[in-house]
Amino acid sequence: MESLSETRWHAVIQGTGLQHSLLALALSRSDKKILHVDQNEYYGAADAAFSLQEVDGWVEKVKGDSDEAPFRNAALWKADADDSTDSQQLSFSRAYTLTLSPQIIYTKSKLLALLVSSKVYRQLEFQAVGNWWLYNEADEEPLKRMPNGREDIFQDKSIDNRAKRSLMKFLKFVVDYENQTEVWEAHGDSSLQEFLSSQFQLPPRLQTVIAALTLSFDSPDKIAVRWALPRIARHLTSMGIFGPGFGAVLPKWGGGAEIAQVACRAGAVGGGVYVLGTAVENSHAIEPTEEEIPEEKFSLSLSNGETVRTRHYVSAEDTTAADGIVVSKVIAVVSSPLPSIFASSTEGSPLAAVSVVVFPPNSFSQEGVSPTHPVYIMVHSSETGECPVGQCVLYASTQYTKNSKVVLETTISKFLETSKDNVKLLYSVYYEQQKVPGTSPLDLAFDDQILDNVEEQWKTVLGYGDAEEHPPFMQFADREGMNADDDNDDEY
Repeated sequence: MESLSETRWHAVIQGTGLQHSLLALALSRSDKKILHVDQNEYYGAADAAFSLQEVDGWVEKVKGDSDEAPFRNAALWKADADDSTDSQQLSFSRAYTLTLSPQIIYTKSKLLALLVSSKVYRQLEFQAVGNWWLYNEADEEPLKRMPNGREDIFQDKSIDNRAKRSLMKFLKFVVDYENQTEVWEAHGDSSLQEFLSSQFQLPPRLQTVIAALTLSFDSPDKIAVRWALPRIARHLTSMGIFGPGFGAVLPKWGGGAEIAQVACRAGAVGGGVYVLGTAVENSHAIEPTEEEIPEEKFSLSLSNGETVRTRHYVSAEDTTAADGIVVSKVIAVVSSPLPSIFASSTEGSPLAAVSVVVFPPNSFSQEGVSPTHPVYIMVHSSETGECPVGQCVLYASTQYTKNSKVVLETTISKFLETSKDNVKLLYSVYYEQQKVPGTSPLDLAFDDQILDNVEEQWKTVLGYGDAEEHPPFMQFADREGMNADDDNDDEY
C-alpha cells in the first residue's frame, strides 16, 4: 500500500465534526482519493460522545482556560459511592454515551431526507422527542406541560378565551408566515415580545411559551422577529409528520456523534482513508512553474511527520478566532427514569425518549440566583442508549454569564425537586463552549444551513459549477452486490 505521502489525493478533509463527516459521506461515491484526518483520537470533534472514562480524560484536557477550542473551564463531579444504595450508583463506564453537543432534529429537516437518500439511515436508530415543559416557580404547579396543539390550548383552563383566540390567530399566521410578509416584514427587526404584544395581543405568559419554541438563549425582548418566525414555524409544521405527539427526533447512541461516525464509515467504504490523532500543522499552495501546472494545489505537513499533496483542502474549524458567543453547559446523570416527564399526552404517540424543559428568565429566585437567560434541559431517558435503565441524562444549557455555572446547577436542582421520586444526582460535568468560525452553530436543534455549506464544499471538490449539471446531492443507489440488509455496520 502506498504511504500517505506517495498517494495523489484529490481532497484532504481535516476534522471529523458533523459538517465534515457529512462532506465525507457526500464524497463517498465519487471514486476520488479522499484523506480524512483528525487531531483527536476519536470521531466527532465538538459533536463527540464519550463513555465516563473518556469524559474523565477530556475534562483533564479542557480544564481552565484551555487551548482545546471550542471548549474551556471543564469541571467534573461524582457522588460519593459510599453514600448511595446500589440503585443510586453509577454503572460501568461504557454503560454511558454522553454527548458534548446534544441537538434534536426536527422532522422537517433536510438532514433526515439526505440520510435516507444516501442509504446511511439503515445504520441509525431514531427516538422521538416528545413533551415540552415550562417552569415557573410562582405557579401552583411549577412545571407544566406546554400546549401540544389546538386541543391542548382549548383544554388549558389557565388561558382565558380571549388569549386563546389570540394564540390561535398567531399560530395560524406563523405556519404560513412566508406568504404573509405584510404582517411581519415591517417588524422584522423588532423584538418578538413587542411583535406578539402589538400585533396579536398575546399576554406575557403566552409570549414566554412562544419564545421557548425558538430554543433561543435570549429573552423574548432580545429575539428578533425575522430570526424567530422560521424557528417557530419549523417547530409547529414538524408536528405529526412521522406520527402523533412529536415533531423532532434524536439518533440513538449519541445524537450527532452517531451520525458523524456513520457518515465516516460510509466514507471509508467508498475508499476514503482515515487517520485519527493526526492534524494538519501547516499548509501552503503549490505554485506552478513555467514547465508544469501541478494537479495538486496544496502541500500539507501532518503532525505524524508526513507531507501530503492534494488538489483540494477542506480545513478544520478555525480555532484561533471566535465570534463571542459562549454557552455554558452541564451534563448530569440522575438516579431516576423520571417517568412523568416522558408520559405521552397524545393518543397513539410513541413513548418519548427525549423531553425538553424550559426555564424562562427569572422563572425562579433562590438566594440571589435567578436565570437572566433561558435555561434548557434536554432530558434523555435510557431509551437513547446514553445511560442504563433506571437513570436519565440531563443536558442543561444557557448563555454564558459570570454565574452561569451556579445558575445551571440551581436549575437542575429545581427541576429535580418537581419529581415525586427520590432523585439523586450521581454525576455532572460543567463546561463552556464557544462558537468559532467554521464550526456548527451552538443551536439546540440541527440547523439545515450546515447542509447548504456541505453541498457547496461538495460542488467545489468535485468541480461542479453553479450552472453545470451534476448528480443529485447525496442521492445514492444501493451498492452493487448489497441488498438493503447487507449495508450495515459489519461492512465497515
